[in-house]
Amino acid sequence: MPGRRWAGALAAVVTASVLSLTGLAGQAQAADINNVKNGGFESGLSNWTCSAGSGATVSSPVHGGSAALKGTPAGQDYAQCSQSVAVKPNSTYTLSAWVQGSYTYLGVNGTGTTDVSTWTPNTTWTQLTNTFSTGASTTSVTVWTHGWYGQPGYFADDFSVFGPDGGGGGDPAPTVPATPAGLAVSGTTSSSVSLAWNTVSGATGYNVYRGGSKVQSVSGTSATVSGLTASTSYAFQVSATNSAGESAKSSAVTGTTAASGGGGGGGTVPAHAVTGYWQNFNNGATVQKLSAVQSQYDIIAVAFADATSTPGAVSFTLDSAGLGGYTVDQFKADIKAKQAAGKKVIISIGGQNGTISVSDSTSATNFANSVYSLMQTYGFDGVDIDLENGLNATYMSQALRSLSAKAGSSLVITMAPQTIDMQSTSNSYFQTALNIKDILTVVNMQYYNSGSMLGCDGKVYSQGSVDFLTALACIQLQGGLDASQVGLGLPASTSGAGSGYVSPTIVNNALDCLTKLTNCGSFKPSKAYPGLRGAMTWSTNWDASAGNAWSNAVGPHVHAL
Repeated sequence: MPGRRWAGALAAVVTASVLSLTGLAGQAQAADINNVKNGGFESGLSNWTCSAGSGATVSSPVHGGSAALKGTPAGQDYAQCSQSVAVKPNSTYTLSAWVQGSYTYLGVNGTGTTDVSTWTPNTTWTQLTNTFSTGASTTSVTVWTHGWYGQPGYFADDFSVFGPDGGGGGDPAPTVPATPAGLAVSGTTSSSVSLAWNTVSGATGYNVYRGGSKVQSVSGTSATVSGLTASTSYAFQVSATNSAGESAKSSAVTGTTAASGGGGGGGTVPAHAVTGYWQNFNNGATVQKLSAVQSQYDIIAVAFADATSTPGAVSFTLDSAGLGGYTVDQFKADIKAKQAAGKKVIISIGGQNGTISVSDSTSATNFANSVYSLMQTYGFDGVDIDLENGLNATYMSQALRSLSAKAGSSLVITMAPQTIDMQSTSNSYFQTALNIKDILTVVNMQYYNSGSMLGCDGKVYSQGSVDFLTALACIQLQGGLDASQVGLGLPASTSGAGSGYVSPTIVNNALDCLTKLTNCGSFKPSKAYPGLRGAMTWSTNWDASAGNAWSNAVGPHVHAL
């Protein structure tokens, strides 16, 4: 959270690229072939050229087969790997690849018409697809993929350029994929059943069936079927698909929805709440004991837990020296005192430098067990997910449900994704929030260190305005979260973030716009959301450094909504 990486340099690219995400292509024609050579990297980097030696083949993770490409950006090189592909003039082709990484791009140049590209921020395997047409004299194009400056390595696999035979040869056309195995129920609520299954080699998507009728098509190996009746059993199957066809349906599994009950977690969190991050370190902001945190804060997120050598597990060490001799016993006593005053104190996982990875069932179990142990040791009321280096929606959802089973209905779960993480319900952060909607308290997206982003109306908005806050919050409100699960995250002062600070007046105007349709900018939501949870800030320490100006202005406004 502190010193977050500024994404302004990405803004123009992000804005232009996001707009292309909706242009997904149809299936290739029966006579089409895949004109890409070595699209699955089974022959190493044969037929591929990578800038500055940035590409290599790896055996894990892979989408299909036994190998995939890993590109590693360094310095001013964003690890572009490309291939020249023979095509026919005046023809239409479908470019596709499976990728994963913080920022991974796919595109084609030299078409003779309009070159196209697309991208994704997903850190799980995601299929990127686009169509292009060739010009009257075009006989070859260059297909490419790359990451982005300063970002971790990305992975790519199973490239294809389906269309008329360009005469240069290519990989064989796909065959119908095998039937998925391992279908299981991974979670239930009173109105939904979550499913997970094993990856099928060569599959580009999956169909989910309920009672024999198709209800969803997804690209990953998990899905949540919603709109169900409480205390009711349903039969589910799944099939695998690609351009060659659809597999047979899997064996059926039965999922039974829970009894009807209230939505969302959080015990006695106020209907309109203010969240503040408390710094367990000294970075120049006012050093505080928990007892000194302003009373306007309803949820105090202790930043941060630490990674351990055990995958998925976390620990916590109070920085007593950095906090002026603050002892563990004082810290625990202050937690109890805050709770006695009606506040919630939770442990935050992640931050800009957080390295916790929950990527399989074992690490999910380790995460849940270790967080629950911290709750027992220190008295924390719950957990905040602030992982800025990506997360796996399937296993983070599993981890949080396991924690909920241990802690009970009073568990507080908050999330603090970056703006890019909540642009689409297909993003892993958004998927996780929807997967755990019945136990989720609030998502306080960070409306700062962002640059320009799309609003729910498809228009581009720049950070630092009422419109940026309201138009982006609208994506979450229309994307499936309850209004009580949406909060506005802003820095407490100009020192609290690299960019995106707005005055408390702007924050309050945005809250009014979303809850009452008053004090809006040029964007106005289609309806009011009076149940909006409230606001969050980084941090209580920076707020104190500025005389608690943020909480003194925003706190009473939130509580009066």
